[in-house]
Formats: sequence, C-alpha cells, structure tokens
Amino acid sequence: MKFAFVILLGAALLAKPLASPATAQTGGNAIPTSIISLGTATPGGGFPLYGNAFAEVMNAADHALTIVPRNTKGSNENIPLLEKSELDLALVAGEPAYEAFAGIGRAPVRLKILTAIYSNPGMFVVRADSPYKTIRDLVGQPVAFGAKGSGLPILARYVLDGLGLKQDEDFKAIYLDRAGDGPAMVEDGRVAALWGAGIGWPGFAAMASSPSGARFIAPSTEEIARIRAKHSFLKPLNVPAGSYPKQSEPIASLGSWSFVLTREDLPDDVAYRLAKTLYSAEATFCKKLAQACETTAANTVAAAPKPELIHPGVMKYFREIGVMK
Repeated sequence: MKFAFVILLGAALLAKPLASPATAQTGGNAIPTSIISLGTATPGGGFPLYGNAFAEVMNAADHALTIVPRNTKGSNENIPLLEKSELDLALVAGEPAYEAFAGIGRAPVRLKILTAIYSNPGMFVVRADSPYKTIRDLVGQPVAFGAKGSGLPILARYVLDGLGLKQDEDFKAIYLDRAGDGPAMVEDGRVAALWGAGIGWPGFAAMASSPSGARFIAPSTEEIARIRAKHSFLKPLNVPAGSYPKQSEPIASLGSWSFVLTREDLPDDVAYRLAKTLYSAEATFCKKLAQACETTAANTVAAAPKPELIHPGVMKYFREIGVMK
C-alpha cells in the first residue's frame, strides 16, 4: 500500500492512503504534512539508531514532513517491502543493494537511491583477553554474524568467500533474532566473536565499553587484496582511531556503502523535498550522530553504483547545487 503525500502549494498526490495527512502549525498557519514510512531493522543495531536520528533531524528541519521509523528484519525484508510500496523509504546495506540492483539471485529491482548513509568497513570483535588474533583463528568457532535478514551476514559471506572460507561450513554460524543480542553473547562466551560493520556501530560500541574490553579483527593487507580480486565492488575502508573506546589505532578493512532507498514510484517532488531538507541539514545531522557525518550529497554521488540509480527528484536537486552535471 502507498502512503498519501500532500505537497505544499496545495497539490495532492494520491496513492492508496494508509493514513490521512496531518497538519503542522507554523506561525499560526496550518500546513499539510507528508507522512513517510522509513524501514530500519531489528532493535539494537545500527539501522534503528541511524533511522531514528534521520527522522528526528528531518522532521525538525521541515515541519511539512513526518517521517515515521519502523523496525523490520533489516535489508532483506526492506527491499521487498519497498517493491510492494509497503514502505516509502528504507535503509539497505551495500551488499543486498548491490545484489538487488544487479539482479543476483532475483530480477533486478527498480528502486531508487535517496542518499548514501555511511560506509561499512566490516570486521570481527572479540573480548580483549581472547586468544583469537586473525580471521583464520576463528575457523571452527561459534561466531555471531548479525541479525537474520540484515545485510551484515551478506557482507561477511563475500569477505570470507574472498578468503576461500564458507560462512556456514567453516564456522559455527549463529544468526541473531535481535542485533542487540550479540555483545552479551561475546561477553559471556557463547560465541567467540561478533561480526559487524561501520563507524559507531552499536554492537562494537557495546563491546568496547564492556568490562572485558574489546579487540577488533579485520582482514590483513594481503587478505584485503585477495578479497577485492574476487569481489571488486567491495572497497578499502578505514575505521579512524578513536571511533570506539580504547581504540588507539586506525583499522583498515573493506566493505561498501549503505543507502536509504525509495519505492520506485515515490513522486519526484517528494524525493526533491526530502533531498533538499536532508542535505541542507548535513551539519545538524553530523552533530547529532557521528555516522551521519558521511551522509552528504557528494558521498551519495560517489557511492551510487550508477548515476541513474539515484532518484530523479534527488538528481534535480543535485544539479541545482552543482554536485551533479
């Protein structure tokens, strides 16, 4: 089902409304409010953290917008929900987005990119006193690879495949019902390691702040080269020093960019308004959430696999501000 969108200046865009548009008060005048659904992921993960902050910043910056975050099972559920227009916007990790756009294992999607949100350097975290030092050390051990339906297990699959390893055969792979369950499982020894990705990722932050402390395991320089030789869409990425408590050195890894995707038929003027609001609030968003400092117009242009995958309404705004010809 599609949400109803009411555009300023009085033009209405009608599409099987789930809820009637509300009104916001500005200077004593009532203005129409567009109610927009945003799919995130399971509680305790990076997507709900980002999605809630995204909604708060956007709603505060434009009182004609009401973005409503919704917990889902993550990227692999968000994509079909967007295709069925049961969501207007959704957060999707880089690897599921790559497979969906390329038509790997399915027909190519016709969804569009609203924005790149942040880069996702993937790595494992173990207790600081753990005997495991390398990815090979973790072979045969119980490892939590992230929430079912999220993009994290897919990123891990590509990384491990580049090293000649199989996620479900070479490890005792565990997939979580809730992303937030992982750190406690490492802490009490139920798993040897937790796989995650990104700067400011809640699972890593929880481990780094835990009584036992944390140590990160990322691919070595040689391993990064091997992985990229097989999966070139994965890009070298860095986790700057100080991204997590007691992390004194930068960490080199690889991964991809996550996106906010839109349903195919999101009207151009709605996408334009969302883009204008978002990119005009870049500094505010960055102050609210460290990960959001990467959510910029320039990064969106650089991260999109193809320019035509960016929503036409967003492209219109990009041309106006000069980041796209």
